Amino acid sequence: MRVFALTIRILRQIVRDKRTMGLLIVAPILVLTMLHLVFNGEEYTPKIGFVDVPDTIVDQMDVDGAAITKYSDEKSAQADLGEQIIDGYVYFENNAPAIVLEGSDPSVAGATMKWLQQPMLSGQENSNAPTLKIDYLHGSSEMGMFDYFGPVLLGFFVFFFVFLIAGVSFLRERTTGTLERLLASPLRKWEIVMGYVLGFGIFTMIQSTIIAAYAIYVLGMMMDGAFGYVLLITLLLALTALTLGILLSSFANNELQMMQFIPIIVIPQIFFSGLFNLETISEWLSWIGPFTPLYYAADALRDIMVRGYGWSAIYMDILALVGFSLLFIAINILALRKYRKI
Repeated sequence: MRVFALTIRILRQIVRDKRTMGLLIVAPILVLTMLHLVFNGEEYTPKIGFVDVPDTIVDQMDVDGAAITKYSDEKSAQADLGEQIIDGYVYFENNAPAIVLEGSDPSVAGATMKWLQQPMLSGQENSNAPTLKIDYLHGSSEMGMFDYFGPVLLGFFVFFFVFLIAGVSFLRERTTGTLERLLASPLRKWEIVMGYVLGFGIFTMIQSTIIAAYAIYVLGMMMDGAFGYVLLITLLLALTALTLGILLSSFANNELQMMQFIPIIVIPQIFFSGLFNLETISEWLSWIGPFTPLYYAADALRDIMVRGYGWSAIYMDILALVGFSLLFIAINILALRKYRKI
């Protein structure tokens, strides 16, 4: 009977905790639904350019399964390739077909080459045909999936651990009464918020620097751009995770409830970070991406590390991360004004 009584008490405690109920039921359903929409999405359609390819050859090809764009000169095709408007283009050099691939995503490059492996283009049915020339704008044929996914994973791990540590640490400040004593002091609300942000931020900077340096210089993650830009992006992403973690900790009573935000706030961002091709995700779901910090951080990190771009390619992503941080800081200040003892 005593075991039965204890079991009833545990069940009642779980049922009364709405957040725990949500974690046990709603969160798995949400994640499984996103996985279903991602992996059961449409197949990727390669975007291929034809640079002054003879019409007789185009007429012989089965152009289904690809988005074809015709160009009159190679310069225009190169410009669109750099902007990722197309995945690759075909041109003729000394009466032999040649291919230039964007190359930063091995899966996209593979889909493009698979479509291009047609006998009338590659000449593989003719043993005397010249070897097909393939060039890459970014990366190479030896580029691995870790090189492509690495920047996204780097950003995710920085965001995840900073979010978790900041949220739990600030929660302890509240539950131990430290924050309440600070609120009773002459300190203004914005001074308290900025003090916490700067205090946690110093350790966040150290952590982000070590993680980025280890991934690039020890694990050999692909790095074609400047390390300084990578460091700037990871620091801003960590600052965003820090301010968001502090904000959400205001809605948690203990560490378990803080952990419950992970499947709702952190994990869904993976699906919109570029780890999966956003063009294959359902249109009604893909709009969420621009409202997540990891979406911009992953894009900027990939532009620097894989494509070797500079400031002109990432400044909009940088501004977005700064905007997220300022927004969360402002909401934190407002949250402190309405703070009530929990």
